[in-house]
Amino acid sequence: MHIHLDPVGGIAGDMFIAALLDAYPELGAGLQATLGKAGLPPGTHCAVLEHNDGVLSGRRFDLSLPAEPNAPGAQRHPHDHVGLAAVCASIAAMGLDAAVAARAQAIFAVLAQAEAKVHGVTVDEVEFHEVGALDSIADIVGAAWIIETLQPATWSVGALPLGSGRVHTAHGALPVPAPAVVELLKGFAFFDDALPGERVTPTGAAILRHLDCTSGVGPPPGRLGASGLGFGTRKWPGTPNVLRVLAFDTTPTPTPLADEVALLAFEVDDQTAEDLSQGLERLRACRGVLDVVQSPVFGKKGRMATQVQVLAEPLRLDAVVAACFAETTTLGVRHQLVARHVLARHETIITGADGRAVRVKVARRPDGTFSAKAESDDLREAGARSAREALRRASEAAALGMQDEYGE
Repeated sequence: MHIHLDPVGGIAGDMFIAALLDAYPELGAGLQATLGKAGLPPGTHCAVLEHNDGVLSGRRFDLSLPAEPNAPGAQRHPHDHVGLAAVCASIAAMGLDAAVAARAQAIFAVLAQAEAKVHGVTVDEVEFHEVGALDSIADIVGAAWIIETLQPATWSVGALPLGSGRVHTAHGALPVPAPAVVELLKGFAFFDDALPGERVTPTGAAILRHLDCTSGVGPPPGRLGASGLGFGTRKWPGTPNVLRVLAFDTTPTPTPLADEVALLAFEVDDQTAEDLSQGLERLRACRGVLDVVQSPVFGKKGRMATQVQVLAEPLRLDAVVAACFAETTTLGVRHQLVARHVLARHETIITGADGRAVRVKVARRPDGTFSAKAESDDLREAGARSAREALRRASEAAALGMQDEYGE
């Protein structure tokens, strides 16, 4: 799967969660269970709400903390200064799946590295302020769970809105984009829509950097499977404050395999039909021969003749030519190498209720569906035509059912 993030209004942790839950609402219960382990204080309310801004409808991730953040059970005041080691230790103690915990810690780590660089300190000296708040921790833990649940996936992001003005932080008023955001998003494409305000939050930027998003959707990523809209809390004049996600199925469409075969052709007009049929049957059994067909033609002086065409493996061409001369009365064999396309296929053996085994050739069509053809030789002993036809249908249906069951 490939997931493209379209930051129409920008990106933040809550917008990321809301957009993915709008695209995949079935993930809602798992997200709630994960956030239930995040050490949030009693009385915290988490919900993914339906939202309509008057233009578009989607979802919004709402996290409401209790009025008293120091209530029993609260792990951290939202404005405490907390270092990376303490945050990672807190995440490790939540009882999350190991892969989810590792992702959440990694998102905090990339943010700490950016903060360290812009403030001229070491990573160990970095203290999170706004990003250390409980709502930001919930955003990052929730985002980590969604990312891990949707694996394996590749990610891309469209051009990011630049924004302008100042954002108030524990370090005072800082320019937009915030210095840590600028550090995290070096190499990403931006555009200026002349709207003021913070459009990409540090949490949103850290998620993008963690995902190693490519900038722009790139080559056609496949079939569009799901989409979602995640709203932020602020409103921008004339532009929805929304993050859109587009999820593409990148499963390759089955395409015919290309290779080369040797095509041999000749005519016979002086061999009895009975003897020729036996000769061609022996020719079909030769190593390297893929197929043999015959058709009536008119030869010299209006005489009826038989044209024979043979498909063979190129490496066995000389041996197959010799077999054509040995099994028929022809005096010359034309041959050439030709390109061909063939569908991927395999043989399945179906055992019926009576114990009879039937070989069924199963091919995958270009649209991803399967077709099946029972081997006629294995149907021969089934009885009259109606019995043969019933065995054929049952065997082919069973073979197709196996593809559905195992996802082949």
